[in-house]
Amino acid sequence: MECQEEKPIIYTMENKPIVTCAGDQGLFTSLYTSLAQQLPREPMEWRRTYGRAPKMIHLEANFVQFKEELLPKEGNKALLTFPFLHIYWTDCCDTEAYKSSVKEDMMRWSSSLRNHTSTDWVIIVVETNDTKKKNKTNILPRSSIVDKIRSDFCNKQNDRCVVLSDPLKESSRSQESWNSLLLKLRTLLLMSFTKNLGRFEDEMRTLREKRTQPGWSFCEYFMVQEELAFVFEMLQQFEDALVQYDELDALFTQYVLNFGAGDTANWLGSFCAPVRSWSGLLLRRPIDMEKRDGIQRGEASLLDLRSYLFSRQCTLLIFLQRPWEVTQRALELLHNCVQELRLLEVSVLEGALDCWVFLSCLEVLHRIEGCCDQAQLAANCSHTVGLWAYATDKLKSLGELCGLVSEKGPTSEDLNRTVDLLAGLGDERPETVHSLQSPYKKLKEALSSVEAFERHYLELSHAAMEMYRAIGRLRSARLVGKSLAEFYMRKGDPERAETFLQEALKSYVSEGWSLPVTHTRKQIAECQKLLGKTEDYLQTSALLAGDGNLTTEERKHFCQEILTFAAKSGEQSPKVTLSMSVFAQLMRLQFHPATASVHSGADLQVELTLRSLMPMSVHIQQVAASIHFDVDHGGTHGRSKGAPRQTLPGTVEFNQGSSSAGHPASSSAGPALEMDEVHDRSPSDNSLNCAGVVCKNTHLLVRRHDSNSPPDTPNCLSPPAVTMKEGAQMLKVQDTTLEPGDNSITFTAPSGQPGTYTLRQLCATVGHVQFVLPHIYPSVQYEVYSQEPQLTVEPLSEPLLAGLPQLVKFTLLTGHYTVKKGVALQLSNTDTMPILPSTSCTARISNPAAELVGESVLSIQSSEKVTSISLPPTPPYHTLEFQLEVLCIIPSGSDRAANERLTNGEVRHRPRSYSHPDTPMTAIDQRMSIDCPWSIYSTLLALTFYIPFKTKHSLLSAGNRKYIQVCVQNVSDVNFMLAEVKLTEKQHASLELQSLNTKAQQLLCSKHSVFCLWEVRWKDDLPSCLQCVFSANFSLLNQESSAFKPFHYQFQLERVTTLYSVKAEILPPAGEQHCRSGFLCGLEVCITRLTEPAEGETAEDTDTDGLRTTKLMYEVADSSSNWAVCGKSSGMVSMPLRAKATHKVQIEVMPLFAGHLPFPKIKVLKYLPHTAAVAIQPDPDSCVENDSLSLLDKTLDDQADTASIRSRGSVHSVGSGDQQQKGVAMPRLEPFSPGQVFNHSHTQQVLVLPTTDDHIMEVNAT
Repeated sequence: MECQEEKPIIYTMENKPIVTCAGDQGLFTSLYTSLAQQLPREPMEWRRTYGRAPKMIHLEANFVQFKEELLPKEGNKALLTFPFLHIYWTDCCDTEAYKSSVKEDMMRWSSSLRNHTSTDWVIIVVETNDTKKKNKTNILPRSSIVDKIRSDFCNKQNDRCVVLSDPLKESSRSQESWNSLLLKLRTLLLMSFTKNLGRFEDEMRTLREKRTQPGWSFCEYFMVQEELAFVFEMLQQFEDALVQYDELDALFTQYVLNFGAGDTANWLGSFCAPVRSWSGLLLRRPIDMEKRDGIQRGEASLLDLRSYLFSRQCTLLIFLQRPWEVTQRALELLHNCVQELRLLEVSVLEGALDCWVFLSCLEVLHRIEGCCDQAQLAANCSHTVGLWAYATDKLKSLGELCGLVSEKGPTSEDLNRTVDLLAGLGDERPETVHSLQSPYKKLKEALSSVEAFERHYLELSHAAMEMYRAIGRLRSARLVGKSLAEFYMRKGDPERAETFLQEALKSYVSEGWSLPVTHTRKQIAECQKLLGKTEDYLQTSALLAGDGNLTTEERKHFCQEILTFAAKSGEQSPKVTLSMSVFAQLMRLQFHPATASVHSGADLQVELTLRSLMPMSVHIQQVAASIHFDVDHGGTHGRSKGAPRQTLPGTVEFNQGSSSAGHPASSSAGPALEMDEVHDRSPSDNSLNCAGVVCKNTHLLVRRHDSNSPPDTPNCLSPPAVTMKEGAQMLKVQDTTLEPGDNSITFTAPSGQPGTYTLRQLCATVGHVQFVLPHIYPSVQYEVYSQEPQLTVEPLSEPLLAGLPQLVKFTLLTGHYTVKKGVALQLSNTDTMPILPSTSCTARISNPAAELVGESVLSIQSSEKVTSISLPPTPPYHTLEFQLEVLCIIPSGSDRAANERLTNGEVRHRPRSYSHPDTPMTAIDQRMSIDCPWSIYSTLLALTFYIPFKTKHSLLSAGNRKYIQVCVQNVSDVNFMLAEVKLTEKQHASLELQSLNTKAQQLLCSKHSVFCLWEVRWKDDLPSCLQCVFSANFSLLNQESSAFKPFHYQFQLERVTTLYSVKAEILPPAGEQHCRSGFLCGLEVCITRLTEPAEGETAEDTDTDGLRTTKLMYEVADSSSNWAVCGKSSGMVSMPLRAKATHKVQIEVMPLFAGHLPFPKIKVLKYLPHTAAVAIQPDPDSCVENDSLSLLDKTLDDQADTASIRSRGSVHSVGSGDQQQKGVAMPRLEPFSPGQVFNHSHTQQVLVLPTTDDHIMEVNAT
C-alpha cells in the first residue's frame, strides 16, 4: 500500500438535537452565537433509567425556527428530526403590545404544542436597558409582564418562564442571568432526552418482543434500533451507539443459527437470495446510504447487511480510538459470514466468497492504516496478521480456481471463470478510484496473469510469515510456509518446497499432530525423490512405512522402496545409514542367567526383543551390537574383602514412544539422566577412599539446541547422523528375518576377561542399508567377575551357648581358585574353645545355581596346636559347606596362664566376658586363626558365645555358725539339668563344708534360679579368708548322662569371723506389763565382743587399765516409721579388744502404733580416727558377682535419716568431700564385713497395746 495514498476523512455526525425557536426571531438571531457557544461548555450529569450508570455529557443543539411541520406526527419514530425542546423568545415590556400581539402569538404556539402533546418548552423574556429608555412612559415594571406570562401560560410551571437580563453586556448581572438560562436549558434538554429516549426504548423493546409474531420484520426493527444508535452518536455517546449495533448483530446471528437448527423465520427469505455482488466491505464512508436503503426496503442480501453493520461498528470503534478491535471483529465477521451463507444455503458463485473475503481483508487493513502511523502498525501487527494470512489463503484459493498456480497456466475455462468473478466486483468505488494500490486494483491485477498472481501471492505470504515470526507465533508462520510449499510444488520447484515443509513438520511433530505429520512427510518424500536425495528419501520412506495413519498398501509401497534400494548390486552403490527408530523398536533385553553377572568363562546369553515397524517381512543380513568394555580393577582384590558386587538387572524394559506419527513421543522431556556410581578404593587394603556419581550420557544432555526449533525427537524429519562405531567386541547374529511385530534375537555374550560390559549401539544391516540405534537407553550392562576365595564361619543356630557342644558352619566360596586333592585348612587350637573330634563330617559341594553337585567325608586331624581339615576337590566358583562341633569353656575365674601364640605368631589373648546389651547373658568372643592355601595371610574369625548362667554367692550367719549360699540363675531360653553340685575350699583341709542340698539332680528352667546351701564347720579357729570352688555338671533337659558338662565357679570370702553380737530389749514404762502406743519405752542395746583380737587387728586407744580398745559407732533408726527415737539416736562406744567384753546403751523410744512391732534397726560401724589409714578392700574376683554385705545386715542407704552421721560406700567419712579432696585427714566410718556383726533382734517383735481412751457417742432415738 502506498504511503502517498490519500487518507480517508474520519466522519463525525453533524446532526445535533433540534431545538425550535418561536417569537421574536431578530432577538434570537442576536443571541444565537453566544447561546450556541456557551451551551456545550459545561458538562451535565445524565442519569438514565433502568439503573444504568450516569454519564457526563456536553449538550449541543441545532436551533431552528419553529414550524408546526417539525412537530412529530402520530407513529413517527424518527429521533433525528424530533424537536427535543421548544423556546419562545420575547423582549416585550409594553402591556398593550403584549395584549395585542405577543399574547396571541404565544397562545397559538402553546396550542400547537398541546395538540402534538409536546410538553418540553420554555419562554425566555429578554430585558435590556435600551427597551426601557425607548418606552419609558408606557412601560410597566418588568415583573408585571413576567407575572402576566406566568399567570397566562405557566400556572403550575413557573420555572418555564426565564428572564435574561442585558445579555449583550458584560456585567456580573448579565453573566449570572446567562448562567441561570444555560443551566435551565441544559436541564430541560436532559429531561427531554431522558423522557423521549425512554419512551422510544420502551416502544423498541415492545417491537422486539413481537419478533415471534407473523409479519415481524428484522429490517424494520433494524431501522428503529439504528435510530437510537444515531441519537447516541449525535450525543457523542459512541459506546452506547456501538452497543445498539452489537445487539442487532447478535440478534441476527441468533436467527441464522436457529435457521440452521430448523427454526425458520419468514423475513430471512430475503437474505437467502443468490449473491450477485461481492465487492467487499466499504469502510471509507461514515454511512453507506446505498446499502442502508436496501435494508430499509428489505432488498439487501446477507453480505450487504453484514457489510453495512460492520461499517457502522468500524466507524464507532475508530471514534472510540479502538482500531485494533476492528481487526479482531473483522476476522470473526469474515469467518462467520462464510458459515452463515452455508447455513442459509445461499447460492454463491464458486470463488465469489474468496473475492469478497480478500477485498474485505485489504479494505480493513487500509482503513486501519489510514488512522494509525507506521510505528503503531509495527507494534500491533499481532492484531493485523490474521487478516494478512486470511487474505493470502483466499488469494491462493482464487489462484488455484483460476488456473494461475499450475505449470501449464490457465485454460479457457479458467479464463471464463475469472471473467465471471471480476464481473461480480462491479465498478470501483469513487473513494478508491485514485488509489493505485486499492484492494479492487490488487485483486483485478492478481487475476490478470500468472506472473502478477505469483508476485502478489508471494508478497502477501512473506508479509504474513514475517509478522508471525515477529510476534513469536512460529507455528502459524510455518503453517503459512507449508501453504507456500504446496504452491511451489504446483509450480514444479521442490527444492524451495522442501525447506518450508521441513519447518512445518517440526511444529507438527513437537505438538503431536498425527495426521498433519503423515501428510507433510508424504509431501517431503515426493520432494526428496524429485531432488534425488537418496538417504533422506529412504529415511522418510522408513518413517512412512511404519506410520499407522497410512493404508497397508501405502506402507508396503514405501517399505518396498527401501528394499529395492538395499537389493541393488554393485560395489559402487553407497551404503546408507539410517536411524533404527524408524525401522524397529528395541522393546526388551533379557540375560540368561537372569543375574546379568557371571564369573569369567561362564556362558551368558543375551535375548533381544525387537518390534518391527515394517508392514512386511524383512530379511536382515546381520544384527550386531557394539560392546564397551571397562576393566574392573576391584574385581579380584576388593571382592575378597567382602565388598558386594553391583546388582545389575537381568531384564531391561525399554519404554519406547512410538515412532509412528500416530503416537509421537514427547519432545520436551529429552533424554533422561543416566547415572552411575564411582568408587575409589585404596590399592593396598582395598578400603574405600571416596564415592560419587557420574553422568554417563552427558553428550546427549549438554548440547546446544536451535532456539527457533523444538529439540530433536524420534519423530523428527531428519534424525542426527548416526554411525556404527566399530568396537573390539561385538555381538553378532547372521541371516535372520524380522516379521511385523515382536521378534526375538539371541546373542552369545563374551565373558572371558573380568570387567563391566556395556551395550552401546545396535545395528541391523539390510543390503546397502544399515539401521543404527546410536545409543541404547536405559543403560544395559553385564558384569564378568573374577572372585577371590571367601571363607566364612557362622553358627548353625543362634545363640551359641558356652559350655555345650555347638555346631559351626564353614562356607567356602572357591571363586577363581580350584581346590585340588590334598588342600587343607589349618585351624589354630585354643584351650578355651576346642574343636571336638568327629568321625563323620560330610562336606557338600554346590554349583553357582545352588544345585548340589557332590558330597564327601572330610578328613580331620588334630594336634596339640593345630587342627588340619583336608578339603575335597572343588571346581572354581562353587560352594563348599561343612560343619564342625566346638565347645567354649565357661571361665571359672581361676588364675590366667601365660600368654600363648596363634599359628600366625600373634599373641593369643584370653577371652574376656562382657555384658551384651541385647541379652541378659554374658558374652564371650572367641577368636580363631585359619591358614588358607590360597592366601599368604591368616584369616582371623570371631565367634560370640553366651554363658547361660549367672552365679552369685553370699555368706550367712547365725550366731557363730556360718553358711555359704550359691545361687545359679539360668538367663538363657533353654532348660537345663544340674547334677553333682559340690562346694570345696582349697586352702584349709580341716575346714568342712556340709551340704544341705537333698536332691542329686535339679531342674533349672529358663529365667529361673537354683539355690544351694552349705554349712561351714571348723575345729579350732575359723579362718578369716576362704577360697571356695563351686562345681556342677549340667546338660540340656532330657539328655543322656554322658552329655553332662562341668561348670566351675570360684569365689573368695574374707573376714568371715563373727566379732560382735548385738542384743536389744524393749522395756515397758514403769508400772506397765506391756508397751503402749504413745508412751515412752526403754530400749536397751547390749554389744558383746565374741573373740579375742586376731593377728593384725590394731587398737585405736588404750584405757587407764592398760586394755586395748576400739571405738564403735551405733545407730538406732526405724525406716518403717513404727518407732520414734527420743533423744540421742546414735553414739560412740569404746569396746575392749577381749572376748566377752560388753557395753550397754539405754535409749528412749516411743511406739507409734499398736500391734506386734518389729524392733528398731540397730547398726554398728567401725569408727576410725583421723590418724587411721584408709583401708579399701579390693574385689577378690572381678569376673564374678559378690555380695558385699550380709543378708542379715542391710546397707546404710536403706536407713531413714536421723541425727546420726550418714555414710555411703565401703569407707564412710565424717568430714565433707571438699575437705577430703584438699587432703585433710578426717574421722570416718567403716562398715563391718558380712558376718562380723550378728544382730539377735533382727527379726524380733514386741507387743504394743493401744492407749486407753474413752469415746462418747451421742445417739438420738425417735
